[in-house]
Amino acid sequence: MSIASPAQKVKSIVLKPENFDTYNVTLQSATHKGKEGLSAVQTKDTDNDRQYTFARLKDFDFHNGTIEITLSGEPKKGAIETARGFVGIAFRVPEDTSKFEVIYLRPTNGRAEDQVRRNHSTQYVSHPGYTWPKLRKEFPEKYESYVDLVAGEWTRIKIEVQDGKAKLYVNGADQPALIINDLKQGPTWRGSIGLWIGIGTQAYFSELKVTNLD
Repeated sequence: MSIASPAQKVKSIVLKPENFDTYNVTLQSATHKGKEGLSAVQTKDTDNDRQYTFARLKDFDFHNGTIEITLSGEPKKGAIETARGFVGIAFRVPEDTSKFEVIYLRPTNGRAEDQVRRNHSTQYVSHPGYTWPKLRKEFPEKYESYVDLVAGEWTRIKIEVQDGKAKLYVNGADQPALIINDLKQGPTWRGSIGLWIGIGTQAYFSELKVTNLD
């Protein structure tokens, strides 16, 4: 990442359970494959609202900038067959959690033998109203893409957000794996950052750093 200008505010976030408000997830301090951070699982397996399973960082405001984090996701023991280890980041999450954006990974898809599954390795969704089934049906291929992933391994991601656009970079790549040019909650929406997981996932999060541009 380039050196921040004086106008930028770079902050490394301490990942402790008490620093987050949780919504249908349980957080615990944990060490996974040599990295300290947080583990996250759903409080109960449900997909009634597939986006609403996250932990929101308290007392934090984000609009434009970058979010960098190391994360890991894999299906937990006994997970349903369609579990993919869903893990990602929610952003611009207001205190009332009424509207927010999400970019996430499907780690088991990254090296699947089925090419269609591979094509669904990354995903953008938006709460409320813009679920992955809706976006896939109405805008095929626009809000998801392929990237090489290994379930259960640490993956470094960076999300760049600027007004109505966002880009996802994976494992230090120079080019984004996913580009969103029309964030559904609009270019002025703002709020905190969330650690997001999906149904049947065992996730870990470490090394969160945020650069605020405004």
